[in-house]
Amino acid sequence: MSTYIPHTDEDRREMLSFLGLSSVKELFLDIPVEILEKEPMGIPTGISEHEALGKMKKYADKNKTDLISFMGCGSYDHIIPAAIDGLISRGEFLTAYTPYQAEISQGILQAIFEFQSMICELNGMDVSNASLYDGHTAIAEAAVIGLNSGAKKDTILYSSTLHPHTIQVLQTFFADLPVFIEEIPEVDGETDLGGLESQLGPNVACVILQTPNVYGILEDYTGVAEKLNEYKSLFIVSSNPVSLGLMKPPGEWGAHIGVGDLQPFGLSPCYGGPSVGYMAASKKYMRKLPGRISGQTLDKGGLRSYVLTLQAREQHIKRERATSNICSNQALAAIACTIHMSLIGKEGLKEVASQCTAKAHYLQDKITKDLSISLLHNKPFFHEFTLELPCEASKLVKDMTDNECFLAGVDLGGLKEKAGCSPSGTPGVQNMNLLTIAVTEKRSRLEMDEYVSALGRSLKRMTTFSNGVGGDK
Repeated sequence: MSTYIPHTDEDRREMLSFLGLSSVKELFLDIPVEILEKEPMGIPTGISEHEALGKMKKYADKNKTDLISFMGCGSYDHIIPAAIDGLISRGEFLTAYTPYQAEISQGILQAIFEFQSMICELNGMDVSNASLYDGHTAIAEAAVIGLNSGAKKDTILYSSTLHPHTIQVLQTFFADLPVFIEEIPEVDGETDLGGLESQLGPNVACVILQTPNVYGILEDYTGVAEKLNEYKSLFIVSSNPVSLGLMKPPGEWGAHIGVGDLQPFGLSPCYGGPSVGYMAASKKYMRKLPGRISGQTLDKGGLRSYVLTLQAREQHIKRERATSNICSNQALAAIACTIHMSLIGKEGLKEVASQCTAKAHYLQDKITKDLSISLLHNKPFFHEFTLELPCEASKLVKDMTDNECFLAGVDLGGLKEKAGCSPSGTPGVQNMNLLTIAVTEKRSRLEMDEYVSALGRSLKRMTTFSNGVGGDK
């Protein structure tokens, strides 16, 4: 295929000369050598579009597309109604950009308004915004609100039971700022709320907790808000939105801000993204919310219309007064989530949540009975749970993928290690043997029964190889 880059060799020489450089390599010297391609990719030049598509199809055919997923830890394989793709593919949604001009952006503004309304209802809170990248950055943005909500507030407390990527984003977000990030230890898979009070003080901007947590456990936050209110520290709760169909929402815990990731609503896992984050808050913090807030009003003819009520980002107000520098519009993903919530409704969400938890408990019970593997922490869970295997989780996950056509779950120890997070707080636990398994309404009883049988075969292979029989795999 012909190149899409219009510059000639002479054009490039002129630009490099103007910059005082002798080669394109010099232009990219800031990129670490170890991540650069060592050799050309071997893509032939001058082939036809038909030939190029044929080659790409051969590459695509190497992918395994028939694997049954029990993966979770933030990205889940839910049923996605076919109507969602059909509706978001409409031009007025698919190509819509930032709704600067309200008079020609009524459709996108209404969609954002409906999205915000649903998020408020889901979280039991007063106000919500739009345009957050994902759940992890939503939590970081919520922490910023905490820091901006009181003088001399410079400390963020977070539970070690948060998702490792959330912890990683928090550390990156505040790395070069005079902000202290401190971990609240865990006890038996839950936040050590008993010891939290010793970490509180007038300098604590916010406390960030998550339920269901990274192990899948449902944590009880009764009384936390009262403790934090004494120090005027914000209470931030991260939740799986599907769990809110059955479980207590952040507003009922007394949280000031509810956050999370909406991937479970109408968005495919897609190798990890894109997704969209959500943030809901009490009315007191409305003017501190990042991104945009769409509002409803009346036009001069008395007809209902929609506007951008608040825009607290640097493109709209003086940079030093901006609360955030969010610049990308996640509205398309948010619309997909809105359509999903609209299609299933309140009762549908309860049904999805009920099926998720019932099926997860069925699978966990069957694994315990048939394979004698128990939960890492015997605590209430929603729709994912963590096991301590008799072998390394990463090896079992690979074996299940290669030999059994299952995505067995998430190697939780490996996930924590790669994110630079502390291992499990439970003494004696083999951290690299932790497997977190998620079950959604999409999984059938037959698939779960086959999964348990496949897991048993895989564990037998792992045990055989670990005992030195059959050589080193």
